Amino acid sequence: MSDQWVETTLEDACRSIKRGKAPKYLDEGRLVLNQKCVRGENWIDFTLARRTDISRTVPEPADLRVGDVLINSTGRGTLGRAAEIRELPEPATADSHVTIVRPDPERFALGFAGLVLSTRKAQLESLQTGSTNQTELSASSIASVSIALPPIPAQERIVEVIGAVYDQISALDAEAGVLADVYLAATSLLWLTSQGDEAESRSLGEVMCLDVVRTPMEAGTTYRLAGVLNSGKGLVDKAAFDGADTEYTAMNFLRENQVVMRKLTAWEGPITVVPAEFTGFVASSEFPTFTLARDIAPGWMKHVCRTPRLWAEMQSRVVGTVQRRKRLNPDQLLSVALPIPSRTEQERAAEALEAMEGQVAVIRAEAARLREVRARLLSGLLDRTIEIESAELEV
Repeated sequence: MSDQWVETTLEDACRSIKRGKAPKYLDEGRLVLNQKCVRGENWIDFTLARRTDISRTVPEPADLRVGDVLINSTGRGTLGRAAEIRELPEPATADSHVTIVRPDPERFALGFAGLVLSTRKAQLESLQTGSTNQTELSASSIASVSIALPPIPAQERIVEVIGAVYDQISALDAEAGVLADVYLAATSLLWLTSQGDEAESRSLGEVMCLDVVRTPMEAGTTYRLAGVLNSGKGLVDKAAFDGADTEYTAMNFLRENQVVMRKLTAWEGPITVVPAEFTGFVASSEFPTFTLARDIAPGWMKHVCRTPRLWAEMQSRVVGTVQRRKRLNPDQLLSVALPIPSRTEQERAAEALEAMEGQVAVIRAEAARLREVRARLLSGLLDRTIEIESAELEV
């Protein structure tokens, strides 16, 4: 099969390659796909599209078709990301931040162009022009990209193989999403007594206290920096650094089972309980720490940190005039009142939620493994280091 592949360029293998228009956005009218719609894994998210003003006519609108490939052509991060339109829920166009590649159906099987171009992000990024703050990918640069095309039947088989893996990934993502929704609904258990009643409310100031330990930053000493994720999702390792490489003279020292929050943008829920593996990490003074009382189970508090109920209380207390600079101070967090059952009831609720969370983690880990399989298969099929027959057997 390898001797039947044809080397060509996108310009020669496509009907047209052109930028979209820049219509005015409102909440009605024509559907307009933008950069946010073009996702990874050759996927377009129509829920992120916007609409044009129904009273205005978009100048020479570029009506999209099934089989068109959209390539992000401005900005940073997503520049060069590509995805093929496999279905159109309604007539649509694309804005000027997107280039529309229309493959020749006599040269491309449906779905193949999107697979090829979705693997070329790094190459497309290398063709960008402009300054650091204003980069752009021209239609002519995209047209110059070289590709190798197998016969249509081989393309169809490759699309089928990769599609089979993607279907498995989608099914796992959907299952994890359903379980995540069940978990969120089950967080109501956090507030209940064994009789099913909501527990008596207590302020957080009654069950935990501000307890910050500062550690000096010393040259020649290595520290590990921690960040707090939004929505109570935990901590992130932000890598190691030398004490001489920071402007801080001292930083907050994290300890297992403490509560830590980020004062800035606190309405987004950046609060969690420190797990054992993050003991000894450091964070700036923007991340105060709190020690829990003995009648509070750390596992229970971890799940409390993941509830919109707590985030709403945090949001209602932030102070400041500029939205992105608003802060929540420790005393304001401690003023939050929540239903707090007994420690035994806390541990029972935490155990149930931990089991659900574990199921979600297993499913997402399997989806991540299949994503790696998909990437490896697609790369091997396109560079011909993997034969289609062996790929079909694998999936």
